[in-house]
Parts: sequence; structure tokens; C-alpha cells
Amino acid sequence: MKIEFVANSEEADKASALAVLAFEKSPLADAAAALDRTAGGALSRAIASGRFVGGLGQTLELIAPFGVEASRILVTGAGKQETFDGRAAELAAAHAYQAVKSSGAEALLIRLPGVSPEIVARAALGVRLAAYRFDRYRTTEKPEKKPSVKRLLLAVDDTKAAKKAYKTLDGLGDAIIFARDLVSEPANILYPEEFARRVKKLTSLGLEVEILGEKEMKKLGMGALLGVGQGSVRESQLAVIQWKGAKDPDAPPLAFVGKGVCFDTGGISLKPADGMEEMITDMGGAAAVAGALYALAVRKAKANVVGILGLVENMPDANAQRPGDVVKTMSGQTVEVINTDAEGRLVLADAIWYCQDRFKPRIIVDLATLTGAIIVSLGKDLAGLFSNNDDLADNLLKASKSTDEPLWRMPLPEQYEKAIESNVADMKNIGSRWGGSITAALFIQRFVNKLPWAHLDIAPTAWKPASTIPTIPNGATGFGVRLLDRLVADHYED
Repeated sequence: MKIEFVANSEEADKASALAVLAFEKSPLADAAAALDRTAGGALSRAIASGRFVGGLGQTLELIAPFGVEASRILVTGAGKQETFDGRAAELAAAHAYQAVKSSGAEALLIRLPGVSPEIVARAALGVRLAAYRFDRYRTTEKPEKKPSVKRLLLAVDDTKAAKKAYKTLDGLGDAIIFARDLVSEPANILYPEEFARRVKKLTSLGLEVEILGEKEMKKLGMGALLGVGQGSVRESQLAVIQWKGAKDPDAPPLAFVGKGVCFDTGGISLKPADGMEEMITDMGGAAAVAGALYALAVRKAKANVVGILGLVENMPDANAQRPGDVVKTMSGQTVEVINTDAEGRLVLADAIWYCQDRFKPRIIVDLATLTGAIIVSLGKDLAGLFSNNDDLADNLLKASKSTDEPLWRMPLPEQYEKAIESNVADMKNIGSRWGGSITAALFIQRFVNKLPWAHLDIAPTAWKPASTIPTIPNGATGFGVRLLDRLVADHYED
């Protein structure tokens, strides 16, 4: 998708599809009103004869009448004018793109007169994210099935200012797409070593990347993480990504830890076949952390941040971990493995302990597609937030609202600890079916050492097989990249 910022002029209207904004229950905006006059009142007549009221997400398409250079006109609802902001601009522009992407139009022009450069930039990002498509393995797709729109033009008052405002958001878009690509890759292509190789390439952005293999992790005593991967022919990896942007490069960093199960069969506790193909997405937490470090590096964030990715495959094999096994974690605590499909918390246990032991971070936030129970609790549009620190939780909730990556805080009741007590080890890796996402979080908390910590269970939000959000095509979302970037920007930079 080529994105251009052009001056508002009649010449710009020669794009094959022209979109103008209309606000809810209000007269047509200036650009739409001018176009309506050129079109002899065709827009206002179409609106009057239908149910278009300018609500955010509504679109009204017309074949352009005589006198208009474009081949088609799209009136796009932008919601209430008094609340029109960057989020609304992203969604309205994305809806405009979705309405015409397969129409045959090759260029989409969105007229945005009187709109600030920052909001224009958000509109551009909205279309870029909406246009994401993971199609690298399609070889026989017919041309008419592919999106036709290849160029986005935004007609604005100040092209120079709009380009400047978009520069940082363009880097954020790159980071989100990097994360989406990782989640979308099939497991025969993206296994732990390949994930690590792709992360290693981020050194070109100024990030420091270190990869630990099984030999190094065994020396460190990471029996929980290594136990998950022992049934796979693919070697487990631990990726360490550092960004040193604070005034003092040796100051304690912020830490983000991601679950990176590149494929999860459930191990010996084998999952049902139905839907197992979606377990290529079980590394969504690690992808989000890698994407967040990418975004921070691109914008040269003034903070020290470390990302830790626990990368494994959970496979059934003669050498696979069994229910009833006891593993020793890097912390020295022992875990009775009741269910080998509760593997993500074992990966996080060692990754979080290693992070604390080596980096002594200010805060830890882990992200994981951890439990189906959180989907039962919150549905498919909210990720679960668990935290031992109110300030950190509040900062995450604020970042959630400003990035439209929704979180809902969940409890950590002490009485639920009994559910993971073991008769043969310090704890077991799963409790009963009741409160499953809570007991999973309580398990992870045992490896935190009372640092400010938050656990984000992103199982509902990392993958949208049937998305209703215009900026997220069906599939990988990149959820967490914007959230973590905003968390750092708003609360932790020098």
C-alpha cells in the first residue's frame, strides 16, 4: 500500500474512488458539501432516501455523476463531530478502505480538510492496518479475488505536517505488521530457531539481541521451559532483546516477557483435532513483545526496555513430558505437571525468573495466549489483566483505552492458591476447571518475587478468525504492540 499526502484540490479527485466524511446527524462536512454541489446534490439525495446518518462505520457508495472526476464516491460516517479524534479517524478511514478494496478501484482518495496533521496520520495508519494481508503462500488466487486498491491518497491542508506526523506512526505500523506476520506463519516455517533468527535481524534497528539455546538454559536450571519442549525435534530457544534509550543505559529496565509456543498440540494431554490448526498462534505473546521492542527502537524511545521470549514447541513424542512428571524450575521451586497442555505458564515461570535474576527490572509485564478460560470469562474482545500492583494496572488500563486494545482487570484471590497445591511438589501446573485463568495467573505470580508485575492473558484478542474491526483483517491482530509502546511513552520515558 503506497500512502501519499496531497493538497486539497480538484486535481486530487481524479483518484478512482473518492471518500468524504459525514458526521452523525449533522450536515455534510465541508468537503462532502462541496462535492455534493459539484454532483448536483446527488449525495444529499442519496442520504435523504436511505438510512445513512453518519454513524462511525457507516458507508454510502455512489457511482460518481457527471462532473466528478472519480469513478465512485464513498460517503463515510465519522461519528459525532464533537468527539472526532484519532481513533475515529482510524476507524472511519479503515471502513472506507474496506468498502472499496475489492471494487476494482486502484486508488482511494480521502478528503480531510480542516483536520489536524496528527489525526490525518491516524487515518493513514488505519488504512495501512486495514490493508494487511498475509498471502505469501497463495499461488493460484485469481486477480479478481485480490484487493484492487494499491494507493491511498489523503487530501489535507498541510502535506508537510501530515507527512511528519505519520513518520512515527509508519514505524508503529511496521512493528504491528512484523508481529502479525510472526503469528500468521505456519509452524513448519516458524519454529523456535526460525523465530529467533527473525528476532536477531532486529539488530539493524539498534536493538541488542541474544539467543540462548538448550545447552545454556540447562546450565541455568530452566527445567520447566525445557520440559515443555523436550518432545519436539525443534530446539527450544530463549531470545533476549534489549533497547537502551534512557539517559543512563545501565539503569534498571522495564521488562516484557512473552510466551512463544510456536505450536501447541497439548503434548501428551493432546488437544482435540478441531481447531488445532489455530495453535500456530500460541506464540502471540512473544510476537507482541518482539513487535513492541521494534516500535520502541524505531521511535528511539527514551527508556531502557528488555524483552524476553520463551520459544518452544509442545509436541507428543516418546521423549515428551508426561502428566505426573515433576520438573525443577530455575527458581528452585518444583512443579508437578498434571496436564501437559498447561504449558505456557511453565515457559513463563523460567523466563520471568531469568529476567528478574539477570536484569533486576523496574516492572514486569508478561503477555500470553494462556487460557481458554479467559475467553469464557471475557468473550473475544477483551484481554485479561492480572496484577499485584495497582499503579502498574492503572497505567496499563489507561494505555488500553488510548490504543483501543481493551483490557479488563481480573482478581488474584489468595484462597484460590489452594487449587494449585500439590502432594508431591511445591505446586502443580493446573487447578480445577473453575477460575482457570485466575489459577494460571496465581501460578505465574509465584515466580515474580514481589516486583510490580502484570500478566496479560491475550488468548481472546491475539487472533480474530472472523474480525468485525475494520483495522484488523481476519487472522493475526498484533494485539499488545501498541499497548506496550503507549505504556512506555506515557509513563516510563525520561
